[in-house]
Amino acid sequence: MNLNNLEDLKDEMKKLGFSDPLIAKMEEHMKNDDPAFKLYDEVKANRGQVDITLHFKQSGQSDYYYLNRLEAVHNQGKPLEEGQKYMVITKTEEGKNIVKKLENVAEAIDFFKQQKGNSELAVGKDAANKSMLANMEEGKINYVSRDFKREFYSPPLPQTFWLDHGKGFSKEQAANLVQGRSVYRDDLLSREGTPYKAWMQLDTEKERDRQNNLTFRQFTDAYGYDVKSLLDDYKIKEMADPKKAEALETSLINGNRPMVTVEKESQETKMYLETAVRYGKLNFYAENGKPEKREQFQKETGLEMSNVFAKKMEQGKDKEVAQGQGMGV
Repeated sequence: MNLNNLEDLKDEMKKLGFSDPLIAKMEEHMKNDDPAFKLYDEVKANRGQVDITLHFKQSGQSDYYYLNRLEAVHNQGKPLEEGQKYMVITKTEEGKNIVKKLENVAEAIDFFKQQKGNSELAVGKDAANKSMLANMEEGKINYVSRDFKREFYSPPLPQTFWLDHGKGFSKEQAANLVQGRSVYRDDLLSREGTPYKAWMQLDTEKERDRQNNLTFRQFTDAYGYDVKSLLDDYKIKEMADPKKAEALETSLINGNRPMVTVEKESQETKMYLETAVRYGKLNFYAENGKPEKREQFQKETGLEMSNVFAKKMEQGKDKEVAQGQGMGV
C-alpha cells in the first residue's frame, strides 16, 4: 500500500465531509489490495434519507487508488433504524440460506431482482430478526410489502458527482442537491479553464443525459442573487449575532435548510429557511413543513429590495447557463 496515496485520499475524504470510521474502511480496502471497492454513507433528509456511494478504483499501471466519483440518491421511504441492514436471503438447492447484507435500498432491490430461485428481501439487524419486504419463488416475485411498493417498483435514480483530487461537491452539498436545493460554488472552471462562481441546482425540467444524470442549472453572480443581502431584509433573530449570521449564511450556501427564529403573531417562532435562487427569494417553512408567507417576516426595506432584485434578475437572465456534468470543478 502506497502511504502517500493513503494520506492524500484521507485528506480528500475529510475535505468532502466524510467521517473517520469511513476513512478507516477505505484504508482497510487498500491494505487488502482490492482493485475496486465502494464505501457507503447516508445523510438524514427532510423526508427519508440520502444514500451516498463512493467509488474507488486502483490504477492499472500502479498501486495508486483514485476517488473520482460519488453517487447520491434521495430515498424518501422510512430510514433504517440503528444497526439495521438490508438483506437478500436466498435458499440453495440443499435447503441452506445464503444471506447477503447490503448497505442501501437501491443495491438491495437490484440484487434481489437478479435472483433466479427462492429468495427474500428483508430488513433487520440479522436474519433471525428481520421484516420481509419482498419475496420470490422460482424466480417470480409473489409479494411486495404495501409500504415498500413505491420504492420497489419506482426506485429513485442516483445522481453522479465527479471528483478531482478532493475537489467537487461535498457529501453535504450532494445530499442537498438531490433534495432539490441550490448550492453555491466559488471554485468552478469553464470548459475554457476560466474560473467563475455560481449557484448550482439540478435541472429536473430537462431529460437526463446519456449517463442517466440530471444536468445543472447555473446562476452566476451576474444573476444577482446575494444571500447575505436577502438575509438582512428579514427580521431573523440570529442575524443580530455576527457569528450566528455567518453560520446561517454558510449553511444556506451549502444548500442546507437551517432553522431560524422569527416573530409570528407577536411570538418567537422557529422556521426552516431555504434559498429559492431561481426566483430571487428566501422561502420559510413551519416545523411541520408547511410553507409560510415570507412577507410577514420581511423588513420594510426588504420589500423595496425585492423590486430592485426583480429588475436585476431580468438583466442577468441571459447570464444563466444550463450545462451538464462536463463542467470543471
